[in-house]
Amino acid sequence: MSTTQQLNSPIGTETRSRGRWLALGVLVLAVLLVAVDATVLGLATPALSEDLKPSGTQLLWIGDIYSFVIAGLLVSMGSLGDRIGRKKLLLTGAAAFGAVSVLNAYATSPEMMIVARALLGVAGATLMPSTLALIRNIFHDPKERSLAIGIWGATASAGAAVGPVVGGALLQHFWWGSVFLINLPVMIALVVVGIKLLPESKNPVAGPWDLVSVGLSLIGVISVVYAVKEVATHGLTWEVAATATLGAGALYAFVRRQFSLPSPLLDMRLFKHRGFSGAVLADLLTVFGLSGLVFFLSQFLQLVQGRDPLEAGLAELPAAIGAVVTGLIAGRYARRYSVRTIVAGGLGAIGLALAVLTLIHKESGYPLLGAALLVVGLGAGFSFTVTADVILSSVPKEQAGSASAVSETAYELGAALGIALLGSIVTGVYQSFTAPASVAGPVADAAHESLGGAVEAAKSLDPHTAQVMVGAAQDAFVDGLRLASGVGAAVLLATAVAAWFLLKGQRLQEGVEH
Repeated sequence: MSTTQQLNSPIGTETRSRGRWLALGVLVLAVLLVAVDATVLGLATPALSEDLKPSGTQLLWIGDIYSFVIAGLLVSMGSLGDRIGRKKLLLTGAAAFGAVSVLNAYATSPEMMIVARALLGVAGATLMPSTLALIRNIFHDPKERSLAIGIWGATASAGAAVGPVVGGALLQHFWWGSVFLINLPVMIALVVVGIKLLPESKNPVAGPWDLVSVGLSLIGVISVVYAVKEVATHGLTWEVAATATLGAGALYAFVRRQFSLPSPLLDMRLFKHRGFSGAVLADLLTVFGLSGLVFFLSQFLQLVQGRDPLEAGLAELPAAIGAVVTGLIAGRYARRYSVRTIVAGGLGAIGLALAVLTLIHKESGYPLLGAALLVVGLGAGFSFTVTADVILSSVPKEQAGSASAVSETAYELGAALGIALLGSIVTGVYQSFTAPASVAGPVADAAHESLGGAVEAAKSLDPHTAQVMVGAAQDAFVDGLRLASGVGAAVLLATAVAAWFLLKGQRLQEGVEH
C-alpha cells in the first residue's frame, strides 16, 4: 500500500504506519519557519537600517507588513485550500516562501524590502492553515490527533523563541540577509519530501472561491490592524478614524455576504458552536496579553540589562521549553480532567506569571525572569494546544481549512493588538522621563523616541550626562514594562474566567473516525 493510500485509509485498515508521522514532520517544518520569520527580523533591524537607510515610517512598514498581509489573507487562503486541495496550496506556498526569502535577503532599497516582506506574508498565509487542516485529515484517531496538534503547537512556540537565538548567531558571523536565506534549504526539503509523503485533501462540495469576499476580508483585517497600530503610536487622527471605519465596514459587509452565499468563504454558523467561539476568543486574548510582553522583553534584556542578541535570545528559551513540554501532554490531561480545567488553568498560570513581572527592576536577577517565562510557556502550551484541538474537532473535516484559518487569524490579530495597545502603554510611560537640562533639544527628542534612540543619542554626550540620561530612560522603560505586564496579567486572568464558563461541557473527541 502506498504512503498516500495509508494516510487516506480509515484507522481500522491502517497498519499504524510511520507515514502519517513522517508527514507531520514535513508539516511542522513549515510552521517552524513561519514562526522563526515572525521574530527573527527584530534582531536584524539595526544592521538592516544601517545598510538600507529607511525612514522611520519605512522601517515600521518593513516590520509590520508581513503580519498585516498574513492576518488579512489567512481566512481566504484557508478557504482556497479547502477548494483546490491543501497539499497543492501548501507546496505552492512553500516554493514561493523559499523564492521570496531570497528576494528579502538581497533587497537593495527600503521600498524593495517592503514589497518583499509583503510577498513573504502572502506565501506565509498559505502555509499555516494548510498545515493544521492536513493534520485534521491525516489523523483519524482523536488521541493521536491531540498529540499531533501538540507537536504542531510546540513547534510554533519553539520557532518563535528560537528565532532570536538563530538570528543572534547568524548576525554575529554574517550580514543581515542571512536570516532570510536559512528559509531556502528548509523549504526545498519540504517541497521534495511533501510531494511524496503528504496526502491530498479538500472539500468535495466547496463551490467557487468568492473573490469579492477575499477582497472584503483583506481590506477589513488590514485596515483594522493598521488603525489600531497607528492609534497606539500616533494617537487618533482623521485618517486613522477613516481607515478604522473602512475596515469595520468591509468586515460587516464580509459577514453579511457569507450568510447570503450558497458556498461561503467562511461558514459563519461555526461561531454558533460555543466551544469553537470560546476557543477562538481564548486564543485571541492570550496572544494579546503575551505579545506585548515578548516584544518589549527583548529590549529589556539587551538595552536595560546589557546582554548581547544571542544571550538575550537564549534568556527567552524557558518559555519555549515550557510550551513544548505541556503541548505534548495537553490532550491527555484535557481528557483526564476537562477541557475547561486545562485551558482556564493554563491561562491563569500565564496571568500570574505576568503579575510577577510587575515586580521587575533594572537589577532583577535572571532566576525571577527565567521562572516567570517558564510558567508562561507551561501555561501557553496547555491552553493553545487544547483550544486548537477544540477548534478543529468542532467542525466537519471538509471545513478544516476554514476553521484553522479562523484560529490563525485570531492569533495574528491578538499579536497585532497586543503589540499596539500594550506597546502604547510602554511608550507612553517611557516618554514621560526627563532628560538632563544640559542636553540639546534634538538629542533629547531622539532619546524620547525609543530606548534604542536614547542609547544611540547618548554617544554624542559627555560620559556623566550620558549615564544620567540613559539611566533615566531605562527607569522609565522598566516602569512602562511593569504597567504593561500588569494590564496583560489582568487580561489573561479575565480570559481564564471567561474560558471556564464558555468551555463548560466541552470535551475532546474519543472515538475513531472512519
